[in-house]
Amino acid sequence: MRTIARAVPPRPVLITAVALTTAAGSLLLQPRTADATPRPVPRRGSAPDPTIREGSGPDRYAGLAPAAAARRALTATVPRTDPRLGYPRRQVLSPDPANPADTSLKLGLTPYHALAPRLNSLQRLGDRVSVEVAGVSAGGHRLYLVTVTAPETADQATAQERMRDLIENTPATAAKSPEIKAGYKTPVLFDNNIHGDEREGTDASLDLIQQLATSNDTKTKDLLAHSRLYFNITANPDGRIAGTRVNANGFDLNRDLITASQPEARAIRALTIDKQPAVLLDLHGYVNGTLIEPATPPHGENYEYDLFLKNTYANALGMETAVNGLGYTPAKDGVEPVQIPFRDQAEGWDDWPPVFTPQYAAFQGAVAAHTVEIPLQVNNAAYDTLPTAELHRRAAINVAVAGAAMRSTLDFARSHRSSLIADQIEMFRRGAAGAEQVPVSARTVPGVPGIGPEDVYTTEFPRAYTIAADTAGARLVAHLIANDVRVLRAATGPYVVDMHQPKRGLANALLADGRNISGKVTAMYDISAWSLGRLWGATVEPVPSLPTTPLTTVAAPSPVARVAPHGDLRLRLTDPAEFAALNSLLRQGIPVRRAADGSAIVPDTPSARTRATTAAQAYDVAFEATTLPGITALHPVRVAAAVTPGELFALREMGFDVTPVSTDILNAGFDWSKADVLFVSTELEYGDLTPTTRTTLGTFLSSGHGLVGRGVTGAAFASATGLLTATPVEGTEEANGVVRVVNSGPVTAGAPSYGFVYAPVSFTGLGPAVRVEQSYATGNPLLAGHWRTRADGSGGPADAAGRPSVVSGRHAVLFGTEPLFRDHPKGELPQVGRALFTMAHTNDGTRAWAHASSGSVEESR
Repeated sequence: MRTIARAVPPRPVLITAVALTTAAGSLLLQPRTADATPRPVPRRGSAPDPTIREGSGPDRYAGLAPAAAARRALTATVPRTDPRLGYPRRQVLSPDPANPADTSLKLGLTPYHALAPRLNSLQRLGDRVSVEVAGVSAGGHRLYLVTVTAPETADQATAQERMRDLIENTPATAAKSPEIKAGYKTPVLFDNNIHGDEREGTDASLDLIQQLATSNDTKTKDLLAHSRLYFNITANPDGRIAGTRVNANGFDLNRDLITASQPEARAIRALTIDKQPAVLLDLHGYVNGTLIEPATPPHGENYEYDLFLKNTYANALGMETAVNGLGYTPAKDGVEPVQIPFRDQAEGWDDWPPVFTPQYAAFQGAVAAHTVEIPLQVNNAAYDTLPTAELHRRAAINVAVAGAAMRSTLDFARSHRSSLIADQIEMFRRGAAGAEQVPVSARTVPGVPGIGPEDVYTTEFPRAYTIAADTAGARLVAHLIANDVRVLRAATGPYVVDMHQPKRGLANALLADGRNISGKVTAMYDISAWSLGRLWGATVEPVPSLPTTPLTTVAAPSPVARVAPHGDLRLRLTDPAEFAALNSLLRQGIPVRRAADGSAIVPDTPSARTRATTAAQAYDVAFEATTLPGITALHPVRVAAAVTPGELFALREMGFDVTPVSTDILNAGFDWSKADVLFVSTELEYGDLTPTTRTTLGTFLSSGHGLVGRGVTGAAFASATGLLTATPVEGTEEANGVVRVVNSGPVTAGAPSYGFVYAPVSFTGLGPAVRVEQSYATGNPLLAGHWRTRADGSGGPADAAGRPSVVSGRHAVLFGTEPLFRDHPKGELPQVGRALFTMAHTNDGTRAWAHASSGSVEESR
């Protein structure tokens, strides 16, 4: 995880408007000519200003993430309310203890502990406001959902749910339904504060809810009679309290939507599925002037983008008018006019990956979805250095800007109710029918100016995907079902994802390889490829036709858990769930040994069999009968880890006992008796260690404990400590994607033939005792993503082709790939598990894991 800063250009001078006529009326749109210049500059060609875009979040929070937060995230579920219950649904919230350390207080904004009393008071204002608890954050704080709508009886709520279901699941029928046309309430969702230090959307929502609860004008009554308005009050209470972008696990939640490793992301996922919003706003900060999507190219190729662009652009223009209409000026208030990336920029603020809330929501039925970046910075350095009065002034302006955008969106939803629902139905109809996508053009999206060939992204959907029925396949199937993707299966055989389904776009976004878009644009905002089909360890294949055997929809994957009835038991250790099971057994004192093929052997004893049965059910893994002998005793591995938040979480997901460390933590005096192996990828520089710390570290390493390193930081640490001779060669810093790899060593045994990279590293200058565990494929190793060369022609995929991507020696393993990135590439996690066991020191002074598939380390060198 890294912070990427890009320039945001100023908004060009507005020129003559043209009219876009829709089913609901006319909207004034500003014409823009298209400009495919491959630079993050306005489409009109103005020079960029030095405004800095939000980035991916710093790594320094990894050392602050407690194990309890990881456990909570791994086990948290999302509470669901019966959709047939009427409104209002009153719930009296118990108060939270006052917290004077809540960082919102300095800005004059609502601290988290004041939310419950405020929401209770809003419910008492009448019969329009309902409050529910939509989940619990990683830090243990309640997530609040507020619904504002005209009262509904249970029968009326049941009818609304029936219509919602009809829209998604039988869209051809829904398109002809007079009941839906006359009576379905447009769902609108406001998502606030997903970045914890971007707070003002929460306060604007509270003000708007109060206004809606008490206003009796005709427009408000009409809005609430024909809409359900949902407010995710604070999507990240941990960060709101602490003043951090991230949650208690150090995760940027606006990068977690397709992985859903965090409970807050799962709550947002549930809201978008259950409420099926046609319109969504995700309130952020800070870009001056206010930035309102739609985004620049590349556009997600799995969208029905013609429907999405039409509505998102039209609503953006309305928000622009409302925000600029507040009267703030650069000279008087320091507030620049609104900018719309699709119109005002060429590239660099794309909607390619579905990791962001609006882009994910577009696959769940949102036909108008926006990131809105309010203007005046009050976080980071501004929070620490500006006078309190200035922070209050800025925050108040930001609340007003957010409120204007939200009220304008409500006007749009009210006046375009029929066309929004019709377009949502059409999106689902195309998926269910297997219809072709409609490329955007001046003809297909009339009135949206500046559409050019650089905006056209479509894909070809396979007829279906098959997924093998094993541990990795079961996890992937469960994930698909959690995302409301339909999965089928015959009585036996693989799972089948029929791509003639309403949410085919999401299904394909999750399962397809993706695309190499390196030649399309020069700048990307975040990741460019994320294929669960290649990275999650499951066997996934596109197929041209459905199986001929009868298929039925599955509500959950069939359990994989089994324990052979006789003999010693073998655990393959090619899946993160199998490592979690192994670590569970080791913590309980079960005498597990390593086999020559790298698997784990559990003895055929009553106690071991009982514990294996429990582990099999808990982690849904299989213990097979085996005659393979165990070679080396395995012991629990305690990891001292200077790693990113995603890596820390992934290690804990595999059941490792992890203690976060950093340069500061080690220099403060770290007890090395609590660790068996050191993992370094960030926040640890050997040159910054004190002489005393270097001595204690040297004692730890010289006594048989090894190093696992990732990236340039890990390689530099291995070199500085003399553990492994290898020269890291960096690809371009922003390069990322799915790469083809060739596995050749025991650390990567059983790993997929694909890996994930972000700022990829290859290795040269290997010492005589260094083994190549994995290499980038020859030719162009990039399967999907964005990986260009530098201006001098270096750093591209051709430089890495055929070179080692993972290497090992007697005392260290180094990764040039990102096998734990944001806890996403599940199929890559076991490589790190094997590396940690390989480098861990055991009680008898030998390695817990040797390179057994090719002989021991000594034998193979």
